[in-house]
Amino acid sequence: MPMIPILTIDGPSGSGKGTISRAVAERLGWRYLDSGALYRAVGLAAAWEGVDLSDPEAVALCARRTEIRFETQGAGEPHVIVNGKDATRQLRTETAGAAASAIAAQPPVRAALVGLQHRFARLPGLVADGRDMGTVIFPDAPYKVFLTASAAERAQRRYKQLKDKGVSVNLDSLLHEIAARDERDAGRAVAPLKPAQDAVIVDSTGTAITEVIERVLAVLPENLRSPRQA
Repeated sequence: MPMIPILTIDGPSGSGKGTISRAVAERLGWRYLDSGALYRAVGLAAAWEGVDLSDPEAVALCARRTEIRFETQGAGEPHVIVNGKDATRQLRTETAGAAASAIAAQPPVRAALVGLQHRFARLPGLVADGRDMGTVIFPDAPYKVFLTASAAERAQRRYKQLKDKGVSVNLDSLLHEIAARDERDAGRAVAPLKPAQDAVIVDSTGTAITEVIERVLAVLPENLRSPRQA
């Protein structure tokens, strides 16, 4: 793992981690890990099976038997296949996000997914997007970013994203859910949401996506910023 360049991008819900991480991975020609999608996928699989999300051991068992893979189908967001079903649309709902946040606080579930996340670290490099990539999963990664934005802007971004996907959502409710999730993620005993000590803080409030991408890429040494092939 030390020989593989790893860039971790952590941050709260709606900070733009997914958009920025995918764009950076594409620019570099590196692999991409959406760790949040893994937790959402486990939460969804548990719901399909009728597993009680408040039972950590049962959810962990579900996590171990759940098959998750990412499929790139042209430009844009990779499709997430959960137990053979394309669950991409379902995973991006706030309900799925809330379930992911709940089970992410459970040590047995986190332990069940650590090995899977480590397997994404392959040449030519990895961009790992999540909430504890730089603090827990890849603490020795040489390049770390903590991406954030104001709660109001994050709610507005998520609102537009969901509306564009045809999902009915209320902005005020969304802001409340994001604030509650921030508090829950930052206050949990296991792997709380916080910047790694050696992470570069990037605040994207009021900043164009192209500028944020450049600020993230600037964390890397110049010799790594040119696209590379696997």
